[in-house]
Amino acid sequence: MSEIDPAFIQAPEYRPKLKVIETDEIPVIDLSNYTKEVVLEIGEACKTWGFFHVINHGVPLELLSRIKKTSKEFFDLPLEEKKLAKRDEVNPLGYHDSEHTKNVRDWKEVFDFLAKDPSLKEVFDFLAKDPSFVPASHEPDDTQLRTIRNQWPAHPSEFRDVCEEYAREVEKLAYKMLELISLSLGLPGLEQ
Repeated sequence: MSEIDPAFIQAPEYRPKLKVIETDEIPVIDLSNYTKEVVLEIGEACKTWGFFHVINHGVPLELLSRIKKTSKEFFDLPLEEKKLAKRDEVNPLGYHDSEHTKNVRDWKEVFDFLAKDPSLKEVFDFLAKDPSFVPASHEPDDTQLRTIRNQWPAHPSEFRDVCEEYAREVEKLAYKMLELISLSLGLPGLEQ
C-alpha cells in the first residue's frame, strides 16, 4: 500500500465524527400541490430542522438520470482530458481538483459553471449586473471589470447541454422554494 500524501490528511478535530444519528424523521415535503399546509410544513421544517427533503419538485427524473450519467462520464475521463477545461486564476470556471478545506486538500473533483453564460447582447445590456462580470482585483477603488466564461469539455459531447438544462430546472425549483419559504415567514410571494 502506498502512502497518503500529507496534503490530504485532516487534523483530528476536523475529521468526520464516527457517531451517526439515524433518523427517519427528516421532513419530506411533497411539492405536487402548493397549499397552505405545504407552506406551514416548510416553515416548521426550517424552524425545527433547518432543512428538509422535497419530492415531486418538478425536476424531471429523466434529467436527473442524464446529469448523473454525463457527469460520471466526464469525471471518469483521464486527468489530462479533464484538465483541458481546467479553471485558473483568470477564469474560476471549469474543472478543478485542488479544493482545500481547513488548509487540507479535499478528496474531490469539481466542475464549476455559470447557470447562464452571457451572450454579447447581455454583456452590453447588463454590464455590471450580470454575475459573469467580476472585479478585476480585490482593491476597493478598482473599477475595472473582467469577464468570466464557462469552458466546456469536448467530451462527453452532451455534457454542456445536460448541465445547462439541469441548471435551468434547478433554478426554477430554487425560485419556487424561495417563494414558499417567504410565504412561511409571512412575507409576500412572487405573485403578490
